[in-house]
Amino acid sequence: MTTAPTARQNAVGTAHTRVEGRDKVTGAARYAGEIPFADLAHGWLVLSTVTRGRIRSIDTADVLAMPGVVAVLHHGNAPRVETGYVGLLGVPDPTATVFQHDRVPHAGWPVALVVAETSEQAREAAETLVVHYEQEPHDVDFTGEHPDAYPLDSHAPAVIEKGDLEAELAASAVVVDAEYTTPEEHHTMMEPHAATARWDGGRLELVDSNQGTFWVASELAQMFSLDPSAVRVRSEHVGGGFGSKGIRAHQVAAVMAATELQRPVRVVMTRRQMFSLTGYRSPTRQHLRLGADADGRLRALEHRSLSATSTVHEFVESAAGPARTMYGADAHHTANRLVRLDVPTPTYMRAPGEAPGSFALESAMDELAVKCGLDPIELRARNDPGTGPVSGLPFSGRNLIACFREGARRFGWADRDPRPGLRREGRWLLGTGTAAASFPAGAGPSTAAVTAEANGTYTVGINAADIGTGARTALTLIAADALQTATEHVRVRIGDSDLGPAFIAGGSMGTRSWAWAVTIAAGELRERLALGADIPPEGITVRSDTTEAIGALAQAERHSFGAQFAEVAVDPATGEVRVRRMLGIFAAGRIVNPLTARNQFVGGMTWGISMALHEEAVRDPALGSHYGADLAGYHVASHADVPAIEADWIDDPDPDDPVGIKGIGEIGIVGAAAAVANAVWHATGVRHRDLPIRPDRVLMAGVRA
Repeated sequence: MTTAPTARQNAVGTAHTRVEGRDKVTGAARYAGEIPFADLAHGWLVLSTVTRGRIRSIDTADVLAMPGVVAVLHHGNAPRVETGYVGLLGVPDPTATVFQHDRVPHAGWPVALVVAETSEQAREAAETLVVHYEQEPHDVDFTGEHPDAYPLDSHAPAVIEKGDLEAELAASAVVVDAEYTTPEEHHTMMEPHAATARWDGGRLELVDSNQGTFWVASELAQMFSLDPSAVRVRSEHVGGGFGSKGIRAHQVAAVMAATELQRPVRVVMTRRQMFSLTGYRSPTRQHLRLGADADGRLRALEHRSLSATSTVHEFVESAAGPARTMYGADAHHTANRLVRLDVPTPTYMRAPGEAPGSFALESAMDELAVKCGLDPIELRARNDPGTGPVSGLPFSGRNLIACFREGARRFGWADRDPRPGLRREGRWLLGTGTAAASFPAGAGPSTAAVTAEANGTYTVGINAADIGTGARTALTLIAADALQTATEHVRVRIGDSDLGPAFIAGGSMGTRSWAWAVTIAAGELRERLALGADIPPEGITVRSDTTEAIGALAQAERHSFGAQFAEVAVDPATGEVRVRRMLGIFAAGRIVNPLTARNQFVGGMTWGISMALHEEAVRDPALGSHYGADLAGYHVASHADVPAIEADWIDDPDPDDPVGIKGIGEIGIVGAAAAVANAVWHATGVRHRDLPIRPDRVLMAGVRA
């Protein structure tokens, strides 16, 4: 037997194409809705057509007589599931624990699952099924005053108050007092939610598209009162998640049907169903009050945010959270409040809290800079805190101003005339804007196994989820360096709950969490091999668990930072806004793979353009459901809307991380919409505080004379 060879080092930091790239472009990589199963049946969800009320009856007889139909599951015959447990992210949203009662709390609530031999038969039967309701009055209006709004703690306290806010505002030479709004927004990833459930030798297997197989397996085990070892979830390739792909109605319905029929059942959501069942970003109303001395130093900072949730589950969009990190003030008050409406439950969406919160905060800071007669970058530099503005904890690294300086140099900021409405190019008014970005840098406990194979290669097994971010490739580079071998000698296995516990792909914590576990296991394996151990046919495996190491981290403010720059052109005759160029400079830890990292930053910035100018889900107050719940009615940025976007970074390794990683998946969207909005002000002299900045809003606001 031979020991594994050593080869080149320092794969981390070099551009590397995706290890699964060829499979994806040739179609060899199969997604959850494409994997074949023998004797496969297809389920189609039936959603409520009323917004609030009760199900009186369901006419199943005619549907069961239709060609190919084998079952109709509903609240009268579906298996009972456990709903009182506490999972990874808290108690389950009842929207996922389907068919347990006759209540309808919002439009698009799942009321039945029709199962047939083909998806076409299932869809036709589902559209034929007649459901009788007892309809009740509903309220989906988020636009007015909500006296019943209440604060809700989430991962952070709902309300944090420091200092005498009113006194500091009264003593301030300059005050900004404004309200900002963001609309309901949806994930709209390329791959819809899909899951296939089957029983195999007394064990439940789910082939799914999700952001954490161990998470989904744990939820299903608790819902169906199964031993955790009796559930296996696989999710090898995922076509986008953005916070939406956790435990949802389609997985639970598929398991119910597979249990009842004792055959595999696949449930795939339509794009329209996803608008009701897979979460979204809540609309927000945010009130900012900033008070500053004449030199721009903040004396008072108040950021209050209101978001919506359903009547059956609580989820808060913590938009006031970014203010707790970004700027210091003598009086610092922040609050996140909720109002219950007859709407589906919101959920995490790329940069939850930070994306809408940064729009309001960074727009208000731009307004303050104008009132103080200061350059927007200089204002931010004067209020850059040395420690956490609220926590008082040290920063593990805070290179925000370095990002601004580098970005300003590359963007040509010094040549900017700060006066608005002066630059013209034919019919277009031109303007530039900037904004800051920040996102937490966390890590979650994970396990990993690294095996030295007898043929001289290595196999890494970690229950990571590559949701299109390039995580599989990044882990290959990290493992190669930790093993001191070449990347072609490393094979990474992910997306299988049998691989053991690992953190989810979420919160920009995935790669950081998984890399930590892989690095520890690989390091221990390399030490064993250095002692001259022969490798038997089954290989030598070392397993790691980072729970203790992560728990021992000293308390600190850990964040990625960035500076966003945008140039826009506005046509005052049509209201059209075009983003001409964007630049983002980020301090986001050690960059593992520059190729996929740049993709992540640019993708986030593109989403910021979409957020600023296009995305807006609108509900009909009379019906309670969406207008245009599809990609024809819900507008996202298209190729024509996206200019040449440049993203780069400065050296910023995290000293407390084994690889130096912080996380990059979400910071690209933070501050991007504010940079665009601030550029629109600079072009027109008119401030837009409501997203998206539609042509009609530009026309109504006009241009400052």
